This record gives sequence, structure tokens and C-alpha cells, in this order.
Amino acid sequence: MNDVPTGRIERIDDRVARVLAPNPSPYTHTGTQTYLVGTRDLAVIDPGPDDPRHLNALIDAIDGRPVVAIMCTHTHRDHSPLAAPLARETGAPVVGCAQLVLDDGGPRADAAFDRDYAPDRVLADGDTIAGEGWTLEAVATPGHTSNHLCFALPESNTLFTGDHVMGWSTTVVSPPDGNMAAYMASLERLMQRDDALYLPAHGPAIERPQRFVRGLAGHRKQREGQILRLLKDGPRDIPALVERMYVGLDPRLTGAAERSVLAHLIDLRDRALVAARDDEWMAKA
Repeated sequence: MNDVPTGRIERIDDRVARVLAPNPSPYTHTGTQTYLVGTRDLAVIDPGPDDPRHLNALIDAIDGRPVVAIMCTHTHRDHSPLAAPLARETGAPVVGCAQLVLDDGGPRADAAFDRDYAPDRVLADGDTIAGEGWTLEAVATPGHTSNHLCFALPESNTLFTGDHVMGWSTTVVSPPDGNMAAYMASLERLMQRDDALYLPAHGPAIERPQRFVRGLAGHRKQREGQILRLLKDGPRDIPALVERMYVGLDPRLTGAAERSVLAHLIDLRDRALVAARDDEWMAKA
């Protein structure tokens, strides 16, 4: 668990600090972690929910320094809504992921898409933002959402991973925008990189990140195997699959588990391994 008090600045190294937002939940762990990159001028990564307490904490942490960019990994409401108020306070542009607005059938009220997000600049894969002594490069990592970006800081060999890789739990992949095939491909891409440290939006820093990501990919493959074995015993609907696959699950997380199982099923259907009939799914011979 991250025991850093809400709103308190915590220094990671000589280039990076973080401030924890006051939005803990079963889906956000201790809350959204906003990162400040730089010393004389700053980038702010994942400003977080639109909460005046967090805005005041960030203004205190910025301490009058110029802000080069306010950067968002994706547009769930626990990540991007504070971008506009912070931009008004600092004069900084909002930079990062593309706009994405659609109805979200998932279980998370806090994760509905931010309909007011309006970036001044959208970063494509490989695009960079720079300040004094730091550079941030966009790394496209669709899967959790189609517009998800990570941000690489080569000067510290660090990757800010948003919700793509979290330090406390696997991420929710919720269709129709969340896509399991894209998520797995993005994990594979990260395994080919040589980052030494991941700083996620939720949970502690991740050391040995390639090993950690291999574990995430292996976990998803294990879930896929569970689904196929259960369906070989006969057709099942998603609640029945979740009941068998997630023994002892916190009831508050049942909806998230159902969305991730649906994402697996859609991927398996697209690979011609399962089929759907009404609300039931079955293995294909």
C-alpha cells in the first residue's frame, strides 16, 4: 500500500515528484497519483479528478514554476478532468492523448470518459515534449482504452504507465473501447523496451518492470485458458464464468471482472475459438 498522505508531495528522484489525489476506491487503490517532472520548469502527468483539494495541492507543489505541459495518459474521469482547471491556473497547454467520448457500459462511475477534455495538442506515438533537463516521449499503449499513452522519461530510464500497468492490480479492459488483443500487444511492446522503472497512476513504483509485465501477460493467458476449459464443459454466461474464475472476489469488483471476461471472450471469438448464442458462450470444436 502507498502510505503517502493525500496531497503531500513525495519526491521520487531529482527529476520526478508525485502528489496523491483524494479519490481512493476499490478501483483506484489509494487514489490517482499525479506526477511532476522537472525542476525549473515542469510537466504535470495525469492531473487527476476535478477536485479543488487536489488542485490546491498541485499548485502548492508547482510553487510558481512554469508548467510546460499538462499531460494526460487517457481520459477516464480519475485522470484528466483537472487538466482544464490546472491549465487556467498555470497557463500551460493540455497535451497528450486524443479525445475519446463514448458511452461506457462498465461498472465504474469514476471511470466514465471525460467529455470536457480538450487537448491543445494530441501526441502521436514517438512525439516528445521537453523542458530543462527532461524529455517525455509518448508511447502508444491501447488496450485499457484506445487512446491510452504511456510517457517515457529517457533521462531517468523511467516510464509513466497510467492505467496500462498498475502497481497494485491488473487493469480493467472494458469493451467496447477496451480491447484485449490491443492490450496484450501493448504489453508485448513494453517487454521489448529497456525501462528500469515504471511509475503507474495507481499503486507503488514497479521495479524489474519487464518481469512484472511478463507476469501480467501470463496472468491474462491463464484467464484465457480458464475460460476455454470451462466452456469445453458446456455453454455458460458471463456471470457463471466469473463465479468459477474469481473465487473470493470482493463483490464490489464483480462488474469489473465481468467486463474483463467479456474482453477475453470477444478476443477468443475473433480468433474463432468461441462463439456466442444469446447470453451464453460456447467453445468451438
